Amino acid sequence: MPCERKPMRYGHSEGHTEVCFDDSGKFIVTCGNDGDVRIWEGLDDDDPKFITVGEKAYSLALKNGKLVTASSNNTVQIHTFPDGDPDGILTRFTTNATHVVFNSSGSRVAAGSSDFMVKVVEVSDSSQQKTLRGHEAPVLSVTFDPKDDFLASASCDGSVVVWNIEEQSQLISWPVLQKTNDISNAKSLCRLAWQPGTAKFLAVPVETKVHLYERGSWDHVSTLSDDLQTQLINVVAWSPCGQFLAAGSVGGSLTVWDVNSKLCVERQKHEKGFTVCSLAWHPSGSQIVYTDTEGCLGLLDGLSTSTSNTNTTKAPAKKAAKDYDDLFDDDDDDRLMDEGLSETNSPVKKPITGDDDDDDDDFLMPATGRVRNRGAILDDENSLDTGSLKLGQDKFGDDDDTGSVVVPAAAPLVPMRPVYEGPMPTAPQKAFQPGSTPAHLTHRFMMWNSVGIVRGYNDEQDNAIDVEFHDTAVHHAMHLTNSLGHTMADLSQEAVLLACPSTDELASKLQCLHFSSWDTNKEWMVDLPEGEDVRALCLGQGWAAVATSALMLRLFSIGGIQREIFSLPGNVVCMVGHGEQLLIVYHRAPGFDGEQALGVQLLQFGRKKRQLINGEPLPLSLQSHLSWLGFTAEGTPCYVDSVGVVRMLNRSLGNTWTPVCNTRETCKSKSDHYWVVGIHENPQQLRCIPCKGSRYPPTLPRPAVAILPFKLPLCQTSTEKGQMEEQFWRSVLFHNHFSFLSSSGYEIDEDGQSQTQKEQQELLMKMFALSCKLEREFRCVELAELMTQNVVTLAIRYASRSRRMALAQRLSEIALEKANQIQEEEPEEQEEEPEYSGVRRTSGYGQSEVTGERRSNRRDREEEEEQAEELREEEEDGQEMETEEAAETTKRVNPFAKEAVSSVTPSLTPIGKVGRANPFKVLGSGKPSSSSGLPRVTNILDNMTSSRKSSPLSRSAGIPSKGPVLKPLAPRPKTKTQSTLLQMNGTKAASKKTPENTQPAADQQKQPEVPPPASPADNTENNRPKTGFQFWLEENRKSITADQPDLEETDIIKEAMGRFRTLSAEERLSWTERAKGQTGDAADLKKRKRAGGGAENDNGQVEADENSSKKKKSLDPSSKLSAFAFNKN
Repeated sequence: MPCERKPMRYGHSEGHTEVCFDDSGKFIVTCGNDGDVRIWEGLDDDDPKFITVGEKAYSLALKNGKLVTASSNNTVQIHTFPDGDPDGILTRFTTNATHVVFNSSGSRVAAGSSDFMVKVVEVSDSSQQKTLRGHEAPVLSVTFDPKDDFLASASCDGSVVVWNIEEQSQLISWPVLQKTNDISNAKSLCRLAWQPGTAKFLAVPVETKVHLYERGSWDHVSTLSDDLQTQLINVVAWSPCGQFLAAGSVGGSLTVWDVNSKLCVERQKHEKGFTVCSLAWHPSGSQIVYTDTEGCLGLLDGLSTSTSNTNTTKAPAKKAAKDYDDLFDDDDDDRLMDEGLSETNSPVKKPITGDDDDDDDDFLMPATGRVRNRGAILDDENSLDTGSLKLGQDKFGDDDDTGSVVVPAAAPLVPMRPVYEGPMPTAPQKAFQPGSTPAHLTHRFMMWNSVGIVRGYNDEQDNAIDVEFHDTAVHHAMHLTNSLGHTMADLSQEAVLLACPSTDELASKLQCLHFSSWDTNKEWMVDLPEGEDVRALCLGQGWAAVATSALMLRLFSIGGIQREIFSLPGNVVCMVGHGEQLLIVYHRAPGFDGEQALGVQLLQFGRKKRQLINGEPLPLSLQSHLSWLGFTAEGTPCYVDSVGVVRMLNRSLGNTWTPVCNTRETCKSKSDHYWVVGIHENPQQLRCIPCKGSRYPPTLPRPAVAILPFKLPLCQTSTEKGQMEEQFWRSVLFHNHFSFLSSSGYEIDEDGQSQTQKEQQELLMKMFALSCKLEREFRCVELAELMTQNVVTLAIRYASRSRRMALAQRLSEIALEKANQIQEEEPEEQEEEPEYSGVRRTSGYGQSEVTGERRSNRRDREEEEEQAEELREEEEDGQEMETEEAAETTKRVNPFAKEAVSSVTPSLTPIGKVGRANPFKVLGSGKPSSSSGLPRVTNILDNMTSSRKSSPLSRSAGIPSKGPVLKPLAPRPKTKTQSTLLQMNGTKAASKKTPENTQPAADQQKQPEVPPPASPADNTENNRPKTGFQFWLEENRKSITADQPDLEETDIIKEAMGRFRTLSAEERLSWTERAKGQTGDAADLKKRKRAGGGAENDNGQVEADENSSKKKKSLDPSSKLSAFAFNKN
């Protein structure tokens, strides 16, 4: 009898636990020390229904839809099953009852108690009681004779007694047990068991053996023992067919004997060796469920309870069982979901395929009437014809020739009807409110969300609703009487929305407490049309929505005006609202084989109402259902399935759903769960309540909220590369909300956006450096595609210093492309800008992934520069590093940094016709305009190096080192004639004067190797000669006024500043030197510095650089590249 031991799972708190199957075998029912009876739909059911019967539950019995329990209040109670409604008290004792059992017909209950008495009570009339007195110590166990004439009981006085029920007298007593004074001290529970059906034997566990006593003669006819059974036997149970006897011991061993042959056919051991205190067989005989004294529940699966060789009948039955199995759970839990199957032919599962050896015994079969003698007629619904029997034989590879013999033999039992063997439909998931616990609980959460908590109480004393706000500034706590029987609730900053189902007399009602209303009438109520029930409801900003059983969605204003109404494509599962967004999940079709087929709709009620997602399928994990639906605090839809996977809407990838967390990974036990209550994107937090051994928390004590981190399920996240990739893409996903909020007209946190974009670019740069080290140049180029233009410049520099010239060449092409892309997008944005500037202060964000990120670079170019330097730290010489630090200290006062303009200004400046630009945008959402000469690339280098350049320049010009280089260069609007390097590369310098402002990237890139500070004497000069800028302005003023004749004097200076800034270091130096008349000295100084930096340039080159300021230079990529090489060899 090969069988499989399933892993134990948490069932109840520590202590004595009992278990049984219901009559159909569909449910496992347990009771325990916590006073709960739990109804499991299988071992893997992580959300069992439970009935609280007292402080402690000592024993239970189940028959014909009646559940009888012995609890700590000295009573034997009865509840309906599976609803769990109380159905009265059967009997009372002076102390607690210890064991309860039904008779075979379910008409009577016997109970033994610690007050030494045994009572037999009629279920239909509890006043009909018989009391059996005679034990001299607490009663351990009781069992009915299947023919209902006798009752056997075991007691702590050491005796096992058989009673005549009608005469209430002892027939015989066997003093076979050890005496104790109380059950808690008893070595064994000595749970007796009478053989079902024939009622021939009474099984009595005596120490390590089981004695069988014959009914009638009451002789001890045989003993079942096993050499490996060395521990006291605690409980015994007969298989439904009466042929096998299972026993559980105090040391955790489980043994099954064949009573006819007296042979042990199965041995199993509790995985932790705890005492087995209860055993029960599945009605089909294929499973044994058991519990231990620690409150855990276990299962033996795949027991073959027949010795007859009918393999061919097994396979199809097994197939049917699999189809019906496990409609709502993650794994097969080996139970039957079809209530139409009778006990006589309930299919049985086979063991795990990995253990299959093609042995006949591996194939399980339904125990037929021939063996069980419980009626041999099979249910028509699931009968098997000979064709399908034969088919099953071939399918499962049964080569046994006996099959052909058996089929005709079995044929008379089976009506000749075809049977469907395809996938079976899944029971559709019922509608629920996200953030609520099941409605059958007396104390439950009706809603837990980011605003507050709504609790419902429905017990003997009170039927009420408590509303509590996380922030009491929103509203004080409320206590509402629930006279209408509301079962659904939602809570927002404006109102509480409640709904109740319809009854025979009353319609389904919707009630709203609009506590934020400024008038005195804060409550309104609506009756739904007859026959229409509320199934789901939610609140948004200024509106409420209700989905009904008539497949309708009704919208109301928060004040009670009926608004739009539309039909839903299927039965609603749940829905949530956030601001102007409404998210609805519904059944789009029946699911099969444990899957749910759900659809999702996302609507937005802004100035322009629109549907963002129209009936797309909602992805779920395999064989799971939806367990929570909601929005992040920032307004991104998310949901959690029963497997614990959290998914979030990725708006930047065509509204797809990305898994961002798996809560199961942080659960210690399989029965533990996290109950999600909220999600934040910034900071990244998953707020949830840990639930031990349950899917949802109790209302008391108040549960503590835990915070889980997010993690995208990327591959190889243990490696450095995988970690950085995961961080980058998670950052991109979790900051999509900036562009969505911006496009919806909301203000957004610009600092937060800048910070995240900076972090993303840092991660890209780190990945770039890692790929360089691994010599993955193609991968470097792929990473560069994701970078902003400024960071590509850093990458070019990094590649050059790593002596990867081919890579640097390719990167420069990418930089050029990005510059052109910005030019093309710019005019459109300039046109769009005025449209939004009046509406909000945050326009221009997120137009595209690349350009949206560019904003950040105004603010943190120096940091990026510093980071690039760090990446190459080992290759830098000491002098360069000193310059780096100098730059860091002076960068805040650097007038060249665009930071000075943009990062401080919080609001938009409307775009005028004179060329004034939005200071938020690096010309239009962070992008230089088409006429603005070079894009930000050179400017980042300006920025990164200008601070360290400005000091030396100013010193040689006699300006104190702490001050800015050029006083007129105040924060300036970016004008359309700004000239930038890479763009000039693309446009080949259309205007005549622009070439003067443009230099090869070589000069830009060599800026870090600037001349050392001039002598202190120069720095302290008080009378300042004309500066290089003024000298340059005099010569170039005509060209500026010719380009833009209508500029005023201040605008001319600003325009000139822009052009002068784009000159290379050498050019500016040459103008300064010409102004001072120190050209020769400075050139020598420069030559010495450049030689120290490793560049082999001579004076001629320097002079050429000076002269080039007056010449137009063609800027091809190769000339740019020379920028990044130290050596030309």
